[in-house]
Amino acid sequence: MTRRKVSALLAVATVALTAGCAAGTGADRDPVDAQGAAADTPRIAFIPGISSDPFFVAMEIAAQEQAEELGFELVYQGSSSDYSPQAQLPFVESALADDIDALIIAPTDGDALQASVQRATAQGVPVITVDTTVTDQSELVSHVTGDNEDGGRQAAIAMAELVGGDGQVFVMSGAPTITTDTQRVEGFVNEIEANHPDIEIVGIEYAYSQPTEATTKINAALLNYPDLAGVFAVEGNSGVGAVAALRNADAIGDVALIGYDAYSNQVAELEEGLYSALIAQDPAEEARIAIEFALAAIEGRDDDIEAQVIIPNVVMTAENLSETRQYQYAEK
Repeated sequence: MTRRKVSALLAVATVALTAGCAAGTGADRDPVDAQGAAADTPRIAFIPGISSDPFFVAMEIAAQEQAEELGFELVYQGSSSDYSPQAQLPFVESALADDIDALIIAPTDGDALQASVQRATAQGVPVITVDTTVTDQSELVSHVTGDNEDGGRQAAIAMAELVGGDGQVFVMSGAPTITTDTQRVEGFVNEIEANHPDIEIVGIEYAYSQPTEATTKINAALLNYPDLAGVFAVEGNSGVGAVAALRNADAIGDVALIGYDAYSNQVAELEEGLYSALIAQDPAEEARIAIEFALAAIEGRDDDIEAQVIIPNVVMTAENLSETRQYQYAEK
């Protein structure tokens, strides 16, 4: 993987320290006022899907560390209450009106955020997507994400082992318009259909990032399929709802539950036996790479940018937790 040269990093940091510039961060607020900042200090806007989610909190922590180390101005802002294009778009519009040098964004909808990418490009602002992306990636500088399709495949392999290669399983996803979710579902379904013919996927439903919606739909699946052997919760909120549903039905331990992400509460629940396995990503590394590429784009170092970076996932279980706990997401 392409990395910035140490000398270049030190040079950027030295210039920034000499200028006495500090990084600015925030959520659910107007962009940081750049008045008084050195004219040549890069300003990078970083807009998460939802700022309160532990996945994006881990990204923010890594981005703040990079801003302090490398001396650019970070404008980290996003809705803390709603993962939707309606909640995200005002922050994108504010950033593009605020004289930024680069935009890093986790689009909440691949189609709805397409026009924002086009607007940024028209303004000469390079755009890097992290985690999720837009439908047409042709105008992006780069896309940095976890290996979502492989994550779904690894979940299917783990599920097959847990249910003994036979039984009914249910998929609880986030939304059909979220690229990461669709790739995870695709990987899961393809692996089951190709290599585990005695496992039946009895349903794929969407919770739209609402845990209560996931609980309701999994409750219905448990009623409709009394012999349900497993649930794959494709994203964190679906996992929260799945745990609640299995608790309500007194099915913990009887129904295998595989979740995605490694929030601290999820890892604790893995230790308790509520989850059978977790598919962990590396949001901090995604943020660091996206920032490297944003700085390279600002400085015209196109050779230091990769059009796409896909970071491997890690399967966490109670048995391997001593080796995999390092992938638990950082929190404030």
